[in-house]
Amino acid sequence: MKVGVPAETDPEETRVGVVPPVAADLVDEGFEVCIESGAGERSDWRDTAYRDAGCEILEDRNAVFEESDVIARVNGLGAAEDDDSHLYRDGQIVVGLLGPYDLEGELEALAERGLTAFALELMPRISRAQSMDALSSMSSIGGYKAAIVAAERLPKMFPLQMTAAGTVQPADVFVIGAGVAGLQAIATAERLGASVRAYDIRLEVREEVQSLGADFVELDLETEGSGDEEGYAREMDEEFYRQQRKALTRVVGESDVVITTAAIPGKPAPELVTEEMVDGMDRGSVIVDLSAATGGNCELTVPDETIHHGGVEIFGPTNLPASVPHHASQLYANNIRNFLQNAFEGDGQTLDFDDEIVDSTLLTHDGTVRWTHPAREGEPDGETAEEAGDGEADADD
Repeated sequence: MKVGVPAETDPEETRVGVVPPVAADLVDEGFEVCIESGAGERSDWRDTAYRDAGCEILEDRNAVFEESDVIARVNGLGAAEDDDSHLYRDGQIVVGLLGPYDLEGELEALAERGLTAFALELMPRISRAQSMDALSSMSSIGGYKAAIVAAERLPKMFPLQMTAAGTVQPADVFVIGAGVAGLQAIATAERLGASVRAYDIRLEVREEVQSLGADFVELDLETEGSGDEEGYAREMDEEFYRQQRKALTRVVGESDVVITTAAIPGKPAPELVTEEMVDGMDRGSVIVDLSAATGGNCELTVPDETIHHGGVEIFGPTNLPASVPHHASQLYANNIRNFLQNAFEGDGQTLDFDDEIVDSTLLTHDGTVRWTHPAREGEPDGETAEEAGDGEADADD
């Protein structure tokens, strides 16, 4: 099988789907690998490194698609800034972050062309899949970087400083959401010396938060049924969110930094930090909203912009992993390699569709659409799932 790695077309995307060390592993395992010339430049991986790893370097982007059996992308299909789906050839396999929740009629069109598409966003949360979980690896980087951004912009130091000139108290950091991104934000803020508190709707994550040295904020709210069998938070009703916002107002107002991470796959992010809460923060305070791409957890968030409101800075980054592209590409490429190793049976040619990981991530194959958007699963008479009474969804990091 020949794996092709095209350059990403989004001008803000600096990552690459496969890095030279991973390409060398694939070559050792019997895959052929071709790379579009310059694909790794923005993440500091040069063509010479790919060539030394045994890759073929192709100057023509179209040739990468024409010659490859498998296309490894960072962002493709619904997640891509520019639609280059016309470059895929019939019968080809594409693996990457494909934005399944943003795909509608495109899936039918791709299925008709015989494309086999695997969306890594749909990776099941099982132990065996952890090494392939691209969302978790990228969320971890996002959480780390969110704390760094906040520390840079806050006009205070994060750590306690006891000097001859006086004592500086540590900054108060509040992290909302204790998934992968939230836990990494907590750990990073703690390492920087801040006083950290965290909140999550799932009380069972209290021990994880406390193990990192942070205080867990427990609100007087009914949380039964807030987590699903895979450990995700469920979407709650609007009355719960109203009570939650009321309870969070005090903690947000006491914080120098607020980092929010709550998201629901396929749906707008829950609004947890209101304008009123922001008004209660001190001038110079910072909010980093990691759910900006799906609308944001803060009422004032604007994706990819910095908003100044009453002296508070509100950041809405949508792709923080791309700000550390070298290591982000390295981790993502490991996810791709592990997925390909798992997906192909012993002969290295045949996809194992009986495998739970393969089946869960499969969008289209053999002329049919194999994945159904959760909001449309079991729709009676054209109702949406939410209208039919199934309004629950897993919370992503």
